[in-house]
Amino acid sequence: MQVPLLPGLPDDLGVACLIRVPRADHQNLRLVCRRWYRLLAGNFFYSLRKRVGLAEEWVYVIKRDRDGKISWNAFDPTYQMWQPLPPLPREYSEALGFGCAVLNGCHLYLFGGKDPLRGSMRRVIFFNARTNRWHRAPDMLRRRHCFGACVINNRLYIAGGHCEGFQRSLRSVEVYDPGKNRWSFATDMSTAMVPLIGVAHDGKWFLKGLSSHRQVISEVYVPAANRWSLVSEGMVSGWRNPSISMNGQLYALDCKDGCKLRVYDGANDSWRKSFDSKLHLGSSRAMEAAALVPLNGKLCIIRNNMSITTVDVFKVGSSNSAGENDGVWETVAGKGQLRTFVTNLWSTIAGRGAMRSHIVHCQVLQA
Repeated sequence: MQVPLLPGLPDDLGVACLIRVPRADHQNLRLVCRRWYRLLAGNFFYSLRKRVGLAEEWVYVIKRDRDGKISWNAFDPTYQMWQPLPPLPREYSEALGFGCAVLNGCHLYLFGGKDPLRGSMRRVIFFNARTNRWHRAPDMLRRRHCFGACVINNRLYIAGGHCEGFQRSLRSVEVYDPGKNRWSFATDMSTAMVPLIGVAHDGKWFLKGLSSHRQVISEVYVPAANRWSLVSEGMVSGWRNPSISMNGQLYALDCKDGCKLRVYDGANDSWRKSFDSKLHLGSSRAMEAAALVPLNGKLCIIRNNMSITTVDVFKVGSSNSAGENDGVWETVAGKGQLRTFVTNLWSTIAGRGAMRSHIVHCQVLQA
């Protein structure tokens, strides 16, 4: 006779209890017994958590240190703690110009890039947040690094970039469908480009970068029509990095430390100032906002010093002010949260502001 998951309870009630255990404790649950390990190793457990609204979002930050070494951390907003992660695979421990994206909500993909010894890569790997393990995926069709990447309708698109051995930038575009586990080519870009900024918004992919002749150009891709076109005004003219499309709105930074944001006005095809925390941290590289991601319905700002601030964009429209006191802005993590502009400035002057590492990629995974 099979031992129940929880003594004295039928298994369906046992599962109902276990899916309510916080995600931070799941690694310990796997150590209790083989039945619990098998339960948490399968998709049923986490699919059920997602279906009943118990799935938790963590912020995954990939950073590079002074010596060029890549490491990563995960932030748990429930406990407001950084959680340990398994090591990054060796091929990405020192890689340059690689891409990063999330598919299926729980799979973090690393792809392409440049190995210091072997040059441009086609390699693709992904991390499963449900099992805490790395896996291989089919290689890309072209070797490339310093390219653009985005996800639209759970498909991964990559475009442009460099390939060692080629004198010019690439025009080619690839798309990966996780349902078919296969890469295919899409329509080439109008002009070869090394993208510097990219965002998926309103079902379109906007890219801004440098052409082979070092000119700044912008293009937009419409996956539904498999078509590229050049754009030069409106949204791209005042576009800054990082940016994010969230709840149908396009947001971008209006200052380096991420304490002021602006929103794109589609009706007038222009950017307008939206809200200001009124608490600025200075302009040092450590305080520079490196990424914007959506986290539990809020806009999340991650800085190079690993401080994290969330912005409740839903409250902005109903609030006369947008300061931290009214709950719009909230600092949830990081050693930089208590440092004022003055202390940060003195630290920089004294030479203590040298950054140990900077953020390369930042994503949110659910489990």
